[in-house]
Amino acid sequence: MASTPPGQRRMQILQALAEMLEQPKGDRITTAALARKLEFSEAALYRHFASKAQMFEGLIEFIESTVFGLINRITEQQNDGLLQARDMVGMLLNFSAQNPGMTRVLTGEALVNEDERLQLRMNQFYDRVELALKQALRIAASEGQTREADVPARASMLVSFVIGRWHRYAKSGFKNNPTQDAPLQIALLLTSV
Repeated sequence: MASTPPGQRRMQILQALAEMLEQPKGDRITTAALARKLEFSEAALYRHFASKAQMFEGLIEFIESTVFGLINRITEQQNDGLLQARDMVGMLLNFSAQNPGMTRVLTGEALVNEDERLQLRMNQFYDRVELALKQALRIAASEGQTREADVPARASMLVSFVIGRWHRYAKSGFKNNPTQDAPLQIALLLTSV
């Protein structure tokens, strides 16, 4: 029987963790339960990750690289600032819908009672998302589509809207799709005075 390469084993652990986070009850995940799911020992987990916090960091790294890669693509392909902001918010909601387990990380729910630095890292994630939205809205302001004075508040509202949708999605047991009626809501947030 061939052994699994270390990088592939790490991915298996992270995928199993993400799957466990998809459970609607949202019980705290232990390394023992994760090891049982993977059918190997806790010691095997710790050969790949020094701690459970490091496992969550792996999930956060996946979220960051995916989301900010998509944000970069949006800004490269879309010149219109309002459309950039709209596409970013839509992408964030779609990411959650396609990755329900990650939604519990995005909302911070999965990080409760874990290492405090994980929540700090998620706060930095929100700050970076808000910064990307501000940049898009500043483009819109330079095009006369919105007022420059409204940019910070509007970006903050958009981030709050997304986080609210993520919370609603997680609390529904991943039944209330976060993208449902979102285009209309996003349009209202982008154009309201």
